[in-house]
This record gives sequence, C-alpha cells and structure tokens, in this order.
Amino acid sequence: MRPPDREARMESGSPEETERLGRRLGATAPRGGLLGLVGELGAGKTCLVRGLAAGLGADPAAVHSPSFTIVTAYEGGRLPLAHVDLYRLEASQLDELFFRDVLFGNGVAAVEWFDRFGEVGTSEVLFVELVYAPQGRSIRLSAYGTRHVRWLNAALTDEDA
Repeated sequence: MRPPDREARMESGSPEETERLGRRLGATAPRGGLLGLVGELGAGKTCLVRGLAAGLGADPAAVHSPSFTIVTAYEGGRLPLAHVDLYRLEASQLDELFFRDVLFGNGVAAVEWFDRFGEVGTSEVLFVELVYAPQGRSIRLSAYGTRHVRWLNAALTDEDA
C-alpha cells in the first residue's frame, strides 16, 4: 500500500470514545465516502460504525456486525450507510458480487476486514486500523485521496459532533 496522503493517530479508552470518533466521522462524512476498517475480532470496528450511523442521523441501535449478511444498509440519515463485512469472503469472490456499486455509491460505505479487499480500494479511502492497547485501543486513521483527506481533517476538528 502506498503511503497515505494524511495520517492521524489517537487512543480510545472506552467503547464510548470509539463511538464518539465514529459520530464525528458520520457528521462530517462526504457523499461517496469509503471507510476501510481493520482490526482483530472485538477491536471496536462495529462500535465505530455504530457511532458513524449516529453521526449520519441513522439509528445506532440498529447497527450490528454484518458477518452473516455481508452487507447491511441503514437509511434515515443525511446519507445512506452500507455496512459491509468481508470476514467470511475470499478475495476471489469479491469480483462476483455487487460490491463496487455498494462501495463507490452515493452514500457512505464502512467495510470491516477491509484488508481482504486488497489494493483495489486504496486510491480513495479513509483507512481505520484499531489495535488493542494497554488502556483501550490505539487507532490509526490513514486518508487516501483528496476527498478522504478533507473528511479526516473535518472529523478531527469537529469536536461538537
């Protein structure tokens, strides 16, 4: 993967802090935004998406891990949210599915296990890596492409979201 156009690191000491970051990302998300999430099981990917949904204006209580459904759509916010989970898919299966429409549509797509997608999605994406840390989670945000750099900058300055 090429070096990101912009990168930020932060710590989250609780699920509430992770959701708060998600809310800021949702409040500032651009149309066509792609959020690539990577982290071990239980690292907080779905927790972050719950906050993302809230920031977009969708019902965060409806958000669940889409491991068995692969794609879950959430409406009712200022932009539609597609929550995708690639955990159970092989890379060769991705070309057979409708993911390109979902990932590069008019709403926002949040993709768990984004690293399974390969290099295809790295030209325009906000990549979020969640790693277990001694006091919670370490989060690295890497923006690729102008739209996603603007998104990251806005989320980092929008403390009220």
